[in-house]
Amino acid sequence: MSFQIDLSDRLKELPPYLFKEIDAQKAAVRKQGVDIIDLGVGDPDMPTPPHIIDALNAAARNPANHRYPSYSGMGQFNQSVANWYQKRFQVALDADQEVVTLIGSKEGIAHIPLAFINPGDLALASSPGYPVYHTGVAFAGGKTWFMDLVKSNDFLPDLNAIPADVAKAARLMFINYPNNPTSAVAGKEFFQSVVEFAKKNDIIVCHDAAYSEIAFDGYKPISFLEVEGAKSVGIEFHSLSKTYNMTGWRLGFAVGRKEIIQALGKIKSNIDSGAFQAVQFAGMAALDGDQTCLDQINAEYQKRLNIVMDGLDSMGFSARRPKATFYVWGEVPKGYTSTGFASHLLTRAGIVVTPGNGFGAAGEGYFRIALTMGADRLKEAMDRIRGVI
Repeated sequence: MSFQIDLSDRLKELPPYLFKEIDAQKAAVRKQGVDIIDLGVGDPDMPTPPHIIDALNAAARNPANHRYPSYSGMGQFNQSVANWYQKRFQVALDADQEVVTLIGSKEGIAHIPLAFINPGDLALASSPGYPVYHTGVAFAGGKTWFMDLVKSNDFLPDLNAIPADVAKAARLMFINYPNNPTSAVAGKEFFQSVVEFAKKNDIIVCHDAAYSEIAFDGYKPISFLEVEGAKSVGIEFHSLSKTYNMTGWRLGFAVGRKEIIQALGKIKSNIDSGAFQAVQFAGMAALDGDQTCLDQINAEYQKRLNIVMDGLDSMGFSARRPKATFYVWGEVPKGYTSTGFASHLLTRAGIVVTPGNGFGAAGEGYFRIALTMGADRLKEAMDRIRGVI
């Protein structure tokens, strides 16, 4: 008699995770002996700065850090976060009540719906957008109403286009600027409109600011919390992953209104044991230390951006030069769908780009390039694409 395994409804209804599918396609092409240039996943290829590694090494040797860590983060790390916010954004935070440490911002984004979404409740998220906004809501039993990001509105959601009944029913709103995947940025005027919208409709705003420190041509992204009233309606997620090339270290944080932060902390206390303390000490070295390393990282991304934009422009692609993030969001050539163009580049040129529709229906017609390969490989990638279009 065979043993039958039946998946939960939430898993059955969940679409395949985008990058897992891309990995399977890459593996199939690689088996054919193709040298693949992967411009798909946003995983920094540059190493973590040495002073951060040194701090980890020292902390890892201390037996006091080998035990269970605090659920909400070490007091010293949370204070470093508060100090960094004051220096970087001129935003004052109470480290004890308005900061929570995360095992990477993805963990917090996925878990925040568990604190505020009941089965059947509604959340707002962008399309295209980071898939975890929707999956976190789905795991909590909620539904997502997608705010389309379109070129004509600079890839900002049109709050006026949200039906009144949807706005009143929504419990959470996920926004993300600088934006993944479109690389769009937002200013104070947009954030102020979000605050007013949230107050009017009693919506908690969850702003994902993971890319605030990767910027070009002198541009300096702002924090949602810089806007008057923002802290009263929401929180901001941040990560050391993209900023300091620490994706594998799994360290992030959320800051903002204390009741929201404490609710997320309560979820965490029932699910995980917090971030490894030695990694938190390394995070303190990153946030408290000399930020020259960021200038060096951004200078490298700037060089890579120039290569990609020059290449795409010379081939006639429509792609706006980004002010921030390490992504280029371009329109696929006429005659292609997003998936069709990505498949064409992979099979004909050994180039991986991310199809825009993988981030939501409104991403159809676009593709995303990640600047997480060295300059020589990016030049080669542009040459290969030129040969197959």
